[in-house]
Amino acid sequence: MRFGRIFLGLTVLVLIAVGGFVAYAWKSEIPAQEAQLQIDPALRARGEQLAAIGNCVTCHTAPGGKPFAGGLALNTPFGTIHSTNITPDRNSGIGTWSEAAFGRSMREGVDREGNHLYPAFPYDHFTLVSDEDNRALYAYLMSLPAVDAPTPGNSLPFPINHRMLVAGWKMLFFRPGAYQPDAAHDAAWNQGKYLAEGLGHCGACHTPRNALGAEIAEQHWDGAELEGWHAYAINEKSPAPVPWDKEKLAFYLANGFQQIRGVSRGTMAPVTTNLGVAAPEDVSALAAYVADRMGTPSPERIAKGEQALAKAGETSEATPASAAPTADSQAIPSSASARGQAIYQSACASCHESGRALPHGGLNFHLSTAVNAPSPQNIINVSLYGLPAPEGEGGPIMPGFAGALDAGQLTDLIAYLREEFSDQPAWPDLSTRVEDTISGKTRVPLYRSDGTAASPTDSSVRTTPWL
Repeated sequence: MRFGRIFLGLTVLVLIAVGGFVAYAWKSEIPAQEAQLQIDPALRARGEQLAAIGNCVTCHTAPGGKPFAGGLALNTPFGTIHSTNITPDRNSGIGTWSEAAFGRSMREGVDREGNHLYPAFPYDHFTLVSDEDNRALYAYLMSLPAVDAPTPGNSLPFPINHRMLVAGWKMLFFRPGAYQPDAAHDAAWNQGKYLAEGLGHCGACHTPRNALGAEIAEQHWDGAELEGWHAYAINEKSPAPVPWDKEKLAFYLANGFQQIRGVSRGTMAPVTTNLGVAAPEDVSALAAYVADRMGTPSPERIAKGEQALAKAGETSEATPASAAPTADSQAIPSSASARGQAIYQSACASCHESGRALPHGGLNFHLSTAVNAPSPQNIINVSLYGLPAPEGEGGPIMPGFAGALDAGQLTDLIAYLREEFSDQPAWPDLSTRVEDTISGKTRVPLYRSDGTAASPTDSSVRTTPWL
């Protein structure tokens, strides 16, 4: 009898818990909007700038597809999710969504029908967006040409394919609510934090994640691996040889390059492309906040940066682009370091020691963040696939050496760059990463400097750490 009472009690508790979770997880449907509203041109223009800050078009556009029509495959550790159509098409897009339905999706991660959205849509950041800015974003999206483009089905295993379970993820990791200004800082700093932590969702790429795909708060902006690239730390752990300041950072974000820090590439290229059309005051605020998060560099860090600049100047003067290889460099090298140096002198030095200004010249490697980073993935990617030129216009360009260097040669080259141009220890996993990238095991979506896709592998699939 006693065991039966205990079992009955536990059953009742489980049922109550399940019922409570279902009640928490259930969201009502918001009725379909019957007609388009009149769109204020000024509101639409502000929404376009905000959409650029949010980099919305990059995730909501499939290769070869119409802008914002969705269909991009996001390859997560939990399965494949496809981005949705956010044009005002009434059948496959958000044409039936009211402003309230759109606002709920941003603030709570719930669609018009009441379904929980997977966190591939970064509502853990977008929840900070103000009602006013959501209204502007909504006006802009509703002004776009409607595209009939049904979203492909997701490929997720049981039980993740049941969206109600996302409510459990939210209970653990999601804290909804609009941004609250910090009275200890001025308006520009608060605007920068609002944009960086909210619509700009910088942490979605630059913060490591736990096993359930949630950002690890204690490692905020510490840098992370995703989509076949390494997103650098953008706090006090930044590996940049020369410390950033807000003016240089604002220029980079708006232009996609900075003279002594290099060219935007990989998954950062679409970000800087979009920020190039954002409001300058918003980009300036973003830069000021990020620079503040990086902190004031120590005297030692400043001195180290000055040394890197001096070395870059000395190297550029010592080895002009027209310099011919010496007799020693033409001999067959016997060590890995010597082999790497020989490859560098024949394939890299003529551009990277030419002294030609960016974005069309090559960055001196003494100033390269990629060579100083904790991961070799970015320098592997650029060495293999280069920097594709924008279509039909001028821009940064670098040839890729995927067809010219085998895995051993590329490993020797990159190991030499690390040894010669950095004071950091050798990368222990370099050869494995090189082989995985060449074989396609590591997928690398590649973008031109104008932000358009130019992937060397499968351009229809991007890899993201979550959901």
